[in-house]
Amino acid sequence: METRLRTDFCVVGGGPAGLTLALLLLRSGAGVTVLERSRSLEREYRGEILQPGGAALLDRLGVLKGARDRGAHEHTGFQLVDRERVLLDVDYRRLPSPYNQLLSLPQRHLLEELLQACGEFEGFHYLAGVRASGLVREGGVVRGVTADGARRAQVRAHCVIGADGRYSKIRTLAGFGSRRQEAFDHDVLWFKLPADNAPHTGDTVRIFRGGGNPVLLYRSFPDSLQVGWTLPHGGYRELAERGIDHVRAQVVEALPQFADRIEARLTRLSDLSLLDVFTQEAQTWHTDGLVLIGDAAHTHSPLGAQGINLAIQDAVALHPVLMASLRAGDARAEVLGSYTRRRRPAVRRVMRVQSLQNKGMLSQNPVAARVRPKLAGLVSRTPLFRGILRQIAYGDPGVAIADDLFVH
Repeated sequence: METRLRTDFCVVGGGPAGLTLALLLLRSGAGVTVLERSRSLEREYRGEILQPGGAALLDRLGVLKGARDRGAHEHTGFQLVDRERVLLDVDYRRLPSPYNQLLSLPQRHLLEELLQACGEFEGFHYLAGVRASGLVREGGVVRGVTADGARRAQVRAHCVIGADGRYSKIRTLAGFGSRRQEAFDHDVLWFKLPADNAPHTGDTVRIFRGGGNPVLLYRSFPDSLQVGWTLPHGGYRELAERGIDHVRAQVVEALPQFADRIEARLTRLSDLSLLDVFTQEAQTWHTDGLVLIGDAAHTHSPLGAQGINLAIQDAVALHPVLMASLRAGDARAEVLGSYTRRRRPAVRRVMRVQSLQNKGMLSQNPVAARVRPKLAGLVSRTPLFRGILRQIAYGDPGVAIADDLFVH
């Protein structure tokens, strides 16, 4: 039996981008149906560092406190450490209060809070365990989505929003090409260690350089250390073929101060989660009746913790465009395109900054290793660095919630 629904907006993907947009639209009086392929929130997540800009928007939307109350960890800044020497010390406390810290917020806690807020509206429908399988088109205009999985469904809508991540099915169904760029020299293996009495951690997000490959490390809720061990891009298969003992030895070389914890925690390859690091941008973000946001439109490196920030800002920027489209009964590409024109330059600025971060912090080039200490000290005292910090922390400062559209 097929579930058939008619709504104002069909959002495909129940991540931070999709659910933030859903709540904005619901508070503006629109009906929203969200399709999410996972059956529950009991799934693996990667990004969880929230920058001040994203925190401010979520707070204005009324969901930050509830998400934080479920459990989070504050970080005062970021450090680049090379063989116990701090080369770069970025203190977020110098930014204007109250949004002057990084927040390690488990993505599940944010999604739980957003779902709870969305569930308060009669016009909200959440279909879990369903995958988009096709687009409903009429006269070349997208009018809805078909889905299968836990149930078959057809959702007809004024506009479809693809918020289904870096491997977006909606992007593929729409026929939007994308440009994958291997702009980074590394992939990342993620794992967690117990944080009790852990040395050299503190309340900063750190990149450790020294023996072996660079490592990203920060404290994560409830009481663990999130570790991102970098390895040469595309090199995991060869590494894995040598077995967990070899992998573990490589990680210990990079983080000798955590050797005992690593030996106890990493006992099989499945204890590690591989992130294939690349940048990607859809060549087209919108067409008649359909628009992409978040990773579906643009994918980024974990450097600088930009993923959730960009997803939230995309949702906030798209919200007034969609409401104007709904009021006018017009979801043509010309109308939706104002969102793309606004967000594409901001996203490309982030990509350029991440490329600079990769070259400056992670490069194993011998020349870069020699000049890095002096260069880090010089750059950190320049107006250019302060501008880059504001870009990383806040993103596009002109993105603001259009709460004048709220009716709830």
